[in-house]
Amino acid sequence: MSVLRALRQLTASSSRAIARPAARSSPLRVATVQLAPRASMTAARAFSVSARRFSEGSTDVVLSQKLAEELKYEKEAIADSPAEPEFLKTFKEQGIWEIQDVIGNDEVTLVRKFGNESIRLMFSIADIQSAEEEPEYEQEEGEGGEDQPLHSYPIRASFSITKANAKGSVNIDTMCQEGAFIIDNMSYYPDAQLGTELTAEADWKRRGLYIGPQFDTLDVSVQEEIEKWVQERGINENLAMFIPEYSEFKEQKEYVRWLDNVKNFVEA
Repeated sequence: MSVLRALRQLTASSSRAIARPAARSSPLRVATVQLAPRASMTAARAFSVSARRFSEGSTDVVLSQKLAEELKYEKEAIADSPAEPEFLKTFKEQGIWEIQDVIGNDEVTLVRKFGNESIRLMFSIADIQSAEEEPEYEQEEGEGGEDQPLHSYPIRASFSITKANAKGSVNIDTMCQEGAFIIDNMSYYPDAQLGTELTAEADWKRRGLYIGPQFDTLDVSVQEEIEKWVQERGINENLAMFIPEYSEFKEQKEYVRWLDNVKNFVEA
């Protein structure tokens, strides 16, 4: 019995001696194994966030930088300009026309009352870009002369006139250029809604109607009286000078807004 007990004690002591070092070294192995994965996971997470910021495209970062440079240049160019330029302030103080300008739209509407008449003017700033793309050789004659107008490019302007006590509407299509309105056509619509409604359906219906002769084919005396009739309603030189100035003003604001919107989209 004493021999067996001695053998059991010897076996137990050997087991404890072998187990103890293992118990002491185990925490060191665990700590070493845990440190490396934590560092790699942090790096992977940072890389993932950075990659997601610019979608999957390889050109996103460069495009964003170019848009930012252009945006900065444009903002610096207008930094010293007043929020409301003097020409616009003067136009509003006259109290004749009300400006209806929707952010993001390329069309501008001016409205006014004249007696029992409601007058609406519409023009588009898109005509500025079309004029800039025209060849320069058309301006060779008199080039460099000081008498050249500041805004010589044409802008289409359309007027509609309705009366509260009369049916129908009169629409006048003009070209605004060099401080004057050149009338192309004067049409009459028996249905005022058809003549003034801004829908694709109404536009399609108008195409099938007789809109009147070309203005320059009318008798000269009739042309002169129509021009006087139009000018009396505020469709005159002052308005013709305002339209190109406001077109440039709005086009600049829309361009800056476009740069900012595209840049934010690319970076999302």
